[in-house]
This record gives sequence, C-alpha cells and structure tokens, in this order.
Amino acid sequence: MRVADPRPPFAGLANLSEEALSALPTPCYLLDEAQLRRNGEILLGVQKRTGCRILLAQKAFSNFDLYPVLAPYLAGTEASGLYESRLGREELPEKENHVFCAAYREDEFAQLLQYADHIVFNSPRQLARFGARAKAAGKSVGLRINPEQSTQEGHEIYDPCAPGSRLGTTRAQWDAAVAQDPSLPGLLDGLHFHTLCEQDADALAQTLPAVEAKFGDLLPRMKWLNFGGGHHITRPGYDLATLEGCITAMQQKYGVQVYLEPGEAWALNAGYLVTTVLDTLQNGDTSLAILDMSAACHTPDVIEMPYRPPLLDAGEPGERPCTVRLGGPTCLAGDVVGDYSFSRPLTEGDRLIFGDMAIYSTCKNNTFNGMPLPDIHVLHDDGTTACLAHFGYRDFKYRLGFMG
Repeated sequence: MRVADPRPPFAGLANLSEEALSALPTPCYLLDEAQLRRNGEILLGVQKRTGCRILLAQKAFSNFDLYPVLAPYLAGTEASGLYESRLGREELPEKENHVFCAAYREDEFAQLLQYADHIVFNSPRQLARFGARAKAAGKSVGLRINPEQSTQEGHEIYDPCAPGSRLGTTRAQWDAAVAQDPSLPGLLDGLHFHTLCEQDADALAQTLPAVEAKFGDLLPRMKWLNFGGGHHITRPGYDLATLEGCITAMQQKYGVQVYLEPGEAWALNAGYLVTTVLDTLQNGDTSLAILDMSAACHTPDVIEMPYRPPLLDAGEPGERPCTVRLGGPTCLAGDVVGDYSFSRPLTEGDRLIFGDMAIYSTCKNNTFNGMPLPDIHVLHDDGTTACLAHFGYRDFKYRLGFMG
C-alpha cells in the first residue's frame, strides 16, 4: 500500500486507506492523534521517572482541538505572549500556564496576569518594571538567563547564545543591574534558560555546567529551574538516560523543581501535509513540478531554517530514477521545497504527502500572494479523518482590513 512507508515521519499512516487519502482536499494538514499520544507517553514517562514537569510550547504546536489528546500527559502550556497564554488558559484551564516574552507591553500586562501562573522576564529592566506587580498578583516570577554556552553550528538564527543575543540575561548584565537595584534578587522564584534547537541530551549536558558556573550561586534560593525547549525527546534514538540524569542531578543538588518546555517533542512526526501536483515542466537538465502547496506560505521553516522535509515514497536526489525539484505556485522564485527522487516521473494530479508537518506549520503559515490557507484535518486512531478547520477568501481578506 502506498502509505506503508516505515520511516518515523510516516509510521502513523499505516492505517490510512487509499480511499481516505483520496477523499482529502489539497492542500491540507493532517494531524495524527495516535502519534500525538505516542509522544505524550514518552514525555509522561520522563516526568514520572524524574519528577520534572513538562510543558507544551505552543509556538510550535497550537492546534487546540487536539489539546484534549495531550492533556493527560502534559503539566501545562508555555506561551510567548498574551494570546498564547490566553489560549492555554481557555483550552487547558486546569493546567499550569507559563509565559516568556522578550519584552512585555504595559497595555497588555494586566490582561496577562489573568491567565499566566509563571511569568518569566528577559531582562533586569523588565523584571524591575513588572516583577513586583506579578508577585502582588500571586504569580511565580522568573528571569531568563543566558549562560553564554552555544551548542549549535550553522543555524545562528536559532542560537540564543550567539554573540550579541537579545535573549536572556548574562551574568555581567545581572551583576550590573543588582549593583544599582539590590532588591531584584528578592523578586525571583526561578531561573529559565533556553539554548537548544532540535538537539539531543548531550547538548543539555554541555550547557548545565555553564549554567552552574555563571548562576550556580543563585540556584539554592530558587524554587524552580526551567531548562527551556529544543529538546528532541521523542525523536528515535534520543538519549533519555542522559536527559533524566541531568534533571535528577539538578533537582537533588539545588532542591528546585525542574521544568522543560519543548514544542516539537509533543508533535514530532504527528502531522502531514497532503498536496497535489498541478503541473510539470523541464528547464534544461532540471525536472520541476508545481504543487498546490507553497513552501513560503504553508511550510515557512523550509525557507527560514532551512530544511528539506521528508516526503512519502521519495528518496534523496539521484537515489531513484527520476529526480524532481518541487515548488509552489507563488511568484517567489525561491518558493522551492527541495529536490526529491521518484521511481517514475510525476504527472499532473499526483498526490504527495510531506511528513513531520504538525510543528511550525499551522501556527506560522501565511497568505502571501493570496494563497489560501490549507484545511486542517485530523486522523483518528481508527483510520478515519475529520475536518477541524476550513479557510477561505474571508480569512485572507480579514487579515488586510476591516470587513463591515
């Protein structure tokens, strides 16, 4: 069967029939309940074995219709601002609600206090401005720190420890601030660092000594320590033993509650993007296919990261007889997903399925060129599908002005 590809991004499609696949509109995102549960079980196991608490970073996955699937496994949500914090409170009211923002707005902060339980500040200046109000409202207050320990290569855009980073407070910045305002340490309940991106536990193990070297003297006075996100915990082969050793060591040494807030780990390999070939053409030695999905509009990380998403029944360029460059229908010359090889030439009407499309897709897509947003469907455990959301012209127009 076409959907029997055993690779992790497509393992969840084993019970999707050709009939159900052909009934889906394109382009559409297909979110996989069974794979979400698989990820949740792994993350719950880490929590049970270590006592840590793992949050869902909504910036990576915020399809709230599926929050009930994840609810039994997660401790709460992590937000990047007011709207995500409100979403977490509305959809998971019984769970913890954490928020970090590089800078909070005065005109939004009172609203934020209605939703968030933990509020993390990016700088001593923001802590001084808002921290006392948060404490008075009964919130747990934290500071994002920058241990200045970079573990990434080639993706500076995702490296919070890069020189000159705006994210997190260095020790030098903290000491200078406390020298001017000695009351700042008394506002803190916890520290937060986020330095990883799609990395294994060895990067965390490398980071923790830097955290201790720079901020270890503050930790005995803290109630919690948040390891941030970027932990690829549910990826096949991830080193769970090292992660759990890191968690346990810090909790025992400093008496803190450890939090983690991954986004990708919750929805890794739990979504697909189904698309149709609209046209094929040849430009010199390059075979091309135009799809009804757009890298720029529907999978923006393909261009921003950049990365080449997995594709069902396709190989690396040159691995199979026919190599084709896949691109979208927009006017952007660089609206290209990548080069893939197939056992036969693509033809108009062929359906293709990209994998690992539950993360950073529905929450980042856009309507550049007037491209319609793909529908969002769910794949249930029994192999049936259902539409969660349909988007049309009004969704495009509402973003650009008022419709009376």
